Amino acid sequence: MVEKKAFFIVVDGMGDRTVKNGMTPLQLARKPFLDDLAARGSTGLMSTLGPGIIPGSDTAHLALFGYDPDIYYKGRGPFEALGVGLDLEEGDVAFRCNFATVNDKFQIIDRRAGRLKDEGCVLASSLQNLTIDGIQVKFVPSTEHRGVLLLRGGGLSPAISDTDPHSAEKKPPLESKPLDDSPEAKRTATIVNKFVKKSLEILGFHTLNKEREKQGKLPANILITRGAGIYQKVESYKERYGITSCCIAGSALYKGVARYVGMDILKVEGATGRVDTNIEAKAKAAIEALGQYDFIFIHVKGTDNASHDGNLKEKLFMIEKVDRLVSLLKDKDAWLILTADHSTPVSIKRHSADPAPVLIYGDGVRRDKARCFDEVSAACGCLGHLNGVSLHRITMDLMGCGHMVGS
Repeated sequence: MVEKKAFFIVVDGMGDRTVKNGMTPLQLARKPFLDDLAARGSTGLMSTLGPGIIPGSDTAHLALFGYDPDIYYKGRGPFEALGVGLDLEEGDVAFRCNFATVNDKFQIIDRRAGRLKDEGCVLASSLQNLTIDGIQVKFVPSTEHRGVLLLRGGGLSPAISDTDPHSAEKKPPLESKPLDDSPEAKRTATIVNKFVKKSLEILGFHTLNKEREKQGKLPANILITRGAGIYQKVESYKERYGITSCCIAGSALYKGVARYVGMDILKVEGATGRVDTNIEAKAKAAIEALGQYDFIFIHVKGTDNASHDGNLKEKLFMIEKVDRLVSLLKDKDAWLILTADHSTPVSIKRHSADPAPVLIYGDGVRRDKARCFDEVSAACGCLGHLNGVSLHRITMDLMGCGHMVGS
């Protein structure tokens, strides 16, 4: 029996280091509602995977949903596949893909093919109904240059290397190699290499790419793979806690992790996963979801995008958008739990192990001495220093869904 519902807000990459006058973006931003709730709520710091460990977005969200990544993480590919709407079966192996550009020497000159807009769907249509060595091959485009490759047929392994060189330097796509001596890994690597070669044969002659070249644009003439993972079904939120749950997000990864643990994915017009995301639309959808769901997960991506770009102005803009989101949700009859999956300092443009702040607000919550919501103020908060799984357990207890240990 749920005692009280919850909004669980994850502001991607919100944590940071000092950027100006010894202050972090959270200290610099204008955020009156976040500061007010911090003064009337519980705060603390969180190292999602543990102190000193740099979290990936996939492992971080698994932990925040209460699933220990050391046990449940089987690679990022399946999350991306679930996020674009694919239904997976036990034993499926999935990959993240990029449309990329290679020259006539087979060297990659752009890993993102100039960042496509809507052309991915057209190009992907030429890569359907493929079978390689008896394995069903399915490719689905995602946003911009991104896509997902799914292999189905049994006897597969995720223990293979990427064909994506992860580098801006001109070099050929890497040959996927088995990472162990199993016949399954050897077979899977062979299939992936054949798929990459097949993608070059098909996309290189696609009329859309010919048209792009005429316009002076880079052709998206090959697919490269990374992040292999094998799908394994897990116990859902409903099965674990007896609660209904949903996800409001703009990017495929976060929808995918949410689907993995059994959340319903709500389609929200204007939820883009970028700095232009419609915060008001997300808030409206979350409030409406209270009528049907117990746990409403809301993801905000733009803070992380701004950080990876080293753009302080956009990060401040996104923090102020989050303040607007909080202002619309704070008076509803639900717990408000807000944190980041990790820190992404503007100064280094990547994830870091710096702990991120946590805020819990609602009637009856303990009030600590924090008067502002930022990394330094939260350090003295009554929640102390948590990890992601611990924050999830606290959330479930607040909702009345926790499990007592002992008798």
